[in-house]
Amino acid sequence: MNSGAEPRPRDRGVALARAARRGDTLALHELLDHLAPYVTRVCGPIALDDGPDAAQEALLAVFRSLRRLREPETLYGWVRTIAVREAVRVARRAARERPATDVLAEVPQRGDPQLAADIGDVLARLSPEHRAVLVLRDVEGLDEEAAAAVLGIPAGTAKSRLHRARQSFRKAWSA
Repeated sequence: MNSGAEPRPRDRGVALARAARRGDTLALHELLDHLAPYVTRVCGPIALDDGPDAAQEALLAVFRSLRRLREPETLYGWVRTIAVREAVRVARRAARERPATDVLAEVPQRGDPQLAADIGDVLARLSPEHRAVLVLRDVEGLDEEAAAAVLGIPAGTAKSRLHRARQSFRKAWSA
C-alpha cells in the first residue's frame, strides 16, 4: 500500500476530531465539511423538507459539543445520535407550525405514479419518531437496541415504534 494514500474516510474523520479537540481550527472546519454529507443523509429522511435545517442544527451541535467527545473513535455514532435528535426536533417543530391535517387519509390511490415514484411522500405521512426509528433500523442498519440507545428510549419502545412505523408505511404505500 502506498504510504501517500488517502486514509479511509472514517479514519480521516477520527483524526480530524482528535486535532479539532486539541484546538486546531482548520481541522475543525475540515471535520464539519467531512461530516456534512453523513449528517445530511441521516437528517433528510427524518426531517424531510426541513432536512437541510436539521443538518445545519446538527452540525452546529457537533461544533459546540466536540470538546465533550471523550473517545474520538466513537465519532460517527456520537454524530448520528446528534443528527437524529436534531432531525426529530426540527420535524416536530415544523409539524407544529403547519396546519394539522390527517395526511394518511390523503394517500394517493393505487397506481398513482406519484406514490410509486416518491417514497418521501409516504415517509412524510409518518411521525418524526417513526421516521427516526425507520432510518436508524433500515437505512443505518442498527438493531433495535442500538436504535433505542440513539433515540434515548427503552428497547421495547423502539421495537413497538418500528413495528407501528412499518405498518403505517405499508398501509400508506399500498393504499
